[in-house]
Amino acid sequence: MRAAARRWWTGTLDRVAASDPGLLRLAAGLRTVGAITLTLGVLSLADAEVSRLVAGAVAAMVATFAVREKRRGPQAVTLALGLPVALASVSLGALLSTRRLAGDVFFVALVFGAVYGRRFGERGTALGLIAFQVYFLSLFVGATTDALPALWGTLAVAFGCAAVARFALVPQTSAGILLRLRQAFRARLAQLLDAQLGLLDAGPAEVEKALAGARAGTARLHETAMLIQGRLEEGTPDAPTARLLQRRVADAEICAERLGLLLLTARSAERADTLTLHLPGAPVPEGGHLPVRDPATDALRRDLRALRTLVRHPVAGGTGLAPVRNRLLGYRDEENLPAASPPVQDVFRGIGEAARAVLGLRAALDGPQDESADSPETARSREELDAEDAAIDGAERAGDEAEEEREAGLRRPTTRAAVQVAVGSALAIVGGELLSEHRWYWAVLTCWIVFLNTASTGEILVKGYRRLLGTALGVVAGIGLAALVGQHTVTAFAVVLLCVFCMFYTAPLSYTLMSFFVTAALGVLYTLLHTYSLDVLLLRIAETALGVACGVFAAAFVLPVRTDRRTDELLTAVLDRLGDVTGAAVEQLSGGPPADLLDRARELDQALADLRAATQPLTPLRTRRDTAEYVVALLETCAYHARSLAATAELLPSHPSIAADPRLRGAGQRILDNIGAVAARVGDERSTAEVRTGPSVASLLKPGAFGAPRYGRVTDRVLRHLQRLDEAVVGLARPLAVPLATPAG
Repeated sequence: MRAAARRWWTGTLDRVAASDPGLLRLAAGLRTVGAITLTLGVLSLADAEVSRLVAGAVAAMVATFAVREKRRGPQAVTLALGLPVALASVSLGALLSTRRLAGDVFFVALVFGAVYGRRFGERGTALGLIAFQVYFLSLFVGATTDALPALWGTLAVAFGCAAVARFALVPQTSAGILLRLRQAFRARLAQLLDAQLGLLDAGPAEVEKALAGARAGTARLHETAMLIQGRLEEGTPDAPTARLLQRRVADAEICAERLGLLLLTARSAERADTLTLHLPGAPVPEGGHLPVRDPATDALRRDLRALRTLVRHPVAGGTGLAPVRNRLLGYRDEENLPAASPPVQDVFRGIGEAARAVLGLRAALDGPQDESADSPETARSREELDAEDAAIDGAERAGDEAEEEREAGLRRPTTRAAVQVAVGSALAIVGGELLSEHRWYWAVLTCWIVFLNTASTGEILVKGYRRLLGTALGVVAGIGLAALVGQHTVTAFAVVLLCVFCMFYTAPLSYTLMSFFVTAALGVLYTLLHTYSLDVLLLRIAETALGVACGVFAAAFVLPVRTDRRTDELLTAVLDRLGDVTGAAVEQLSGGPPADLLDRARELDQALADLRAATQPLTPLRTRRDTAEYVVALLETCAYHARSLAATAELLPSHPSIAADPRLRGAGQRILDNIGAVAARVGDERSTAEVRTGPSVASLLKPGAFGAPRYGRVTDRVLRHLQRLDEAVVGLARPLAVPLATPAG
């Protein structure tokens, strides 16, 4: 019974860790709710009136979510600077409350300054956000000069409680977040292996669903790897430790993705295209689905479950799992492979490489392991990993001084956005006051919000649509909640706290849901302020629609950045980084000097993530959506093969079975030329660059050149990645309208 309960508890923790990597959403929700609860408690002890309670709750929420730095020291400084900014903002709001024209002009200037402040980094963004939101708060609660002393005290309490919640109640250190992200990575890796098992066993009726599950699992694992990458610098004690963890996470991710591709090939009559794992809705390759229970496939299922067990157990105490680990690592030697078809044997090889990656990941995450029951194959794997660790520890990491393109004047993104928001806010003020003399500020708030974290007209349009939808649904919920809580202050604030938690917990998942919970909470707050009515909530929808319209108008006609221009810029950036990673990896595999490949690969991943986010505004347009999805999927395929090449190249200094092959330099040149041709065409439609096709990459390696044999197993794997990369890059030519060169002869 106790063992079953322990397994259930462990499984539950794994599911929670996998659904919320690093528990970042949970911590954000709890921290905000904690700050608001403390503020309400302190103000209640002081017999504060309801309007001050509402002001304190909103101020505590702003003081919590505005601070975004990763280290605790800078967080404390920003929070300390935020209080005088908030005091000045609420004071000006109260002083200008009776001077409408002056107040409107100042509000527009404040909006401009708050957005322009983003160019000064996270602190500038936070202080601008606090200034705007607290000024809005003064309008919301109807602040007057007589009430200023009480409001100053309320703000001081709110910021103090926000500090207590951040640093005492729900403390988060960079090392702690990284630890939880590592646990989430392990949980998501186990979930991906579950999905791959389902893909192996799925019949014809279930295979599409199983493939979709494998795709989703692969994407979630990659997302967690990127989150870990973003926390390495702050969460590790030194650069070698960060480098080691980066390497082990990359190995595990690549091996898991390769294993899925090998499984897909094993259940098909032909080699599966990597694109199948990245393009939503891509058909399953033609062929069978391993319906026969023969000894080889039974062993395959057994070993996939065993690999999943190794992943789920952080520390293998004693020697209980040692025989399982030894068996899986044994598949790295050809003589230990079971008798089976070549595709199935490839899966066993993939399991062996994945087991090695898990061994390295465990050593990096959990420290030294018990080696008493190691088989010779396991001992050899440990020696390889130790050699890699030594190479990482002794490497001098040259800092790449990336030259950022510096734009001046109105072309600078922060300046352009500030001008756009200021114009949109001015229009929202005029239109909002026509709708309501007292609640016009909702239109300005919406216009401000739709510009946050957006960079093109299309992104603003999509965000505005989602906010309007969430607001409309939230009004319906607000009506019900307001009727339910009535004038019960404690119940009302409890409902508000629940809505606030849900708002922060769902914010990264759905902007519509976040807007829904905000509006539902407002319905309850209006009830507490004795200003609730159905007309007020309907006015909220109208003001939101007006704010969206003003924001979209300003984005479309004031210094506009078209969605297609934005996506072309991001696409060019992805192609440039793809060429950079591929060229550096091929050069190192050919015997060139070592380079910082994994960092470059993660820069490629980040550029690809930016492109994926920027293509979301194309989703309402089916043809463009399908083209965008296809191009992004092809680029994800390219990124996978580039990451694999980079990971293999980094093994050269320490791996005994991998040696540089100068012939690869020539074999990879056509790929680099084609990447450059596609980038040139995307950057300038008048470009005459063409994509060249020709013989397979493997055929470009002439036997006996450079005094070397044709190629061995490791070089063969490199060639497969180059060949697939070549095919994917050529595949980009058609959707991006890049002409194909006519083959000579």
